[in-house]
Amino acid sequence: MDTNAAVKVKHLTVSYHNKPVLWDVNVDIPAGVMAGIVGPNGAGKSTLIKSLLGLVPPLSGSVSFHGQTYKAQRKRIGYVPQRSSVDWDFPTTVLDVVMMGLYGRLGWIKRPGRKERHEALEALDMVGMHDFAGRQISQLSGGQQQRVFLARALVQQADIYFLDEPMAGVDATTERAIIDILCRLRDAGKTLIVVHHDLQTVQSYFDWLLMLNVQVIGAGPVNEIFTGENLKRAYGGQIALLNEGNVLNTNKAPDFTALERAE
Repeated sequence: MDTNAAVKVKHLTVSYHNKPVLWDVNVDIPAGVMAGIVGPNGAGKSTLIKSLLGLVPPLSGSVSFHGQTYKAQRKRIGYVPQRSSVDWDFPTTVLDVVMMGLYGRLGWIKRPGRKERHEALEALDMVGMHDFAGRQISQLSGGQQQRVFLARALVQQADIYFLDEPMAGVDATTERAIIDILCRLRDAGKTLIVVHHDLQTVQSYFDWLLMLNVQVIGAGPVNEIFTGENLKRAYGGQIALLNEGNVLNTNKAPDFTALERAE
């Protein structure tokens, strides 16, 4: 166990309707990394993030952030949920959505002022959405909405960011912009924990990896965890991985030339 871990999870078990979704998860995520969470559908990736943030109650286990509880560290933690979980028809502007990220620092009584408005506009500028500040969020494309939620997290000035599939359903330009922002945050000493679905970009995006399928398959530096053997253990018959010789090498990370989903 890493005593300097940004996030420390011990014996975490979560169940829905008496069926385990996460089982005895033990993992230490070090500070200052871009950490990916990968696994097949139903592996518990989003549930893990929600449980760490207190949004889903665990059956057992504990979690700490830099050695303290979530309640004690809440202001240091940012969260970008899945875009599909948000009601984008709610009548509010882009700037208002971003300024919601400031309430953790201000509290719900104090109203944001000129300084906070400036911070929100700066965050929108970082994600390329400054010119959309007055637009209704329902009028945005999927990629634009994702950028707005990223800006909302940025104004929190957190130390640890959780992002649940931030690249899902966005175009290549938006994905590249999101990754560039996350890399800049990591280089500034922040910890990024990202649920991710595209195995072909894992090695280029992340430097640390948690591979999950209800239980932990592996956790550590991406070049140690992203191997054919671990992928077979995580995905089983759901995925066929072919390298250049059409043979899966289980001793190193696979070279993806084809991804075939089983029926």
